[in-house]
Amino acid sequence: MTEATSSAFVDIELLTEHVFGVRLCRGPHNFFSFEMISAVADALEKLDADDFCRVVVLHAEGKNFCAGADFSESAPSYSTADLYAAAERLFRTRKPIIAVIQGAAIGGGLGLAMAADFRVVSPASRLSANFSRLGFHHGFGLSVTLPRVIGEQRAAELLLTGRRLTGEIALSIGLADRLVDDDSLMTQALILAEEIAAAAPLAVESIRATLRGDIADRVRLATAHEMAEQMRLRQTKDFTEGAKAMAERRTPHFKRS
Repeated sequence: MTEATSSAFVDIELLTEHVFGVRLCRGPHNFFSFEMISAVADALEKLDADDFCRVVVLHAEGKNFCAGADFSESAPSYSTADLYAAAERLFRTRKPIIAVIQGAAIGGGLGLAMAADFRVVSPASRLSANFSRLGFHHGFGLSVTLPRVIGEQRAAELLLTGRRLTGEIALSIGLADRLVDDDSLMTQALILAEEIAAAAPLAVESIRATLRGDIADRVRLATAHEMAEQMRLRQTKDFTEGAKAMAERRTPHFKRS
């Protein structure tokens, strides 16, 4: 059985029988990075190899589940290609994943939450694919995962507006699966996890694989296109303005340039 482990980016711990937690430990905001996504992928692959593990609860320390990229920092040292290769690994794992979203799941943070099978939120949760507000193209395979969960029309609306959703709205459109009080997020996630863990594990993995189909291959193809568009738009003045406005917490002023 996998023992509890801790790293600079994630912890692995046994929560209840057959249910393990993978906890993001870069609070309070758990900003999105290649190192974090790679560490999550490593943890999920490690638990995939452990027959005692039947369900994974993906959660985070601090105020926010994952507040997206940190635009107050300098340019990242990793490449987008490396980041999306790590992201693809999340979709190739076999065990059911329940994401517990306290606070914000923004941009790439929403992409990470969408890699899970279920999302548990509270009224204080905030979810947004805010890329268009940055003058940027969305990534992390959201071209695949958002329409798959909420339908093409609602996905288009969220991606084109960059609108921020509350937990209640996320539940109402199917983006979230449980809406509970802040203090009950982990409790309710564990109730769902234990219910899944009580079912036959080989059957659960087989059913999950059928339902998810070729999602990993689709994400790989989608991220290749998303990355090309991100690289193109990164050269625009609108992206410079969007990133600056985000860091300065103000409304951006775009000029189609």
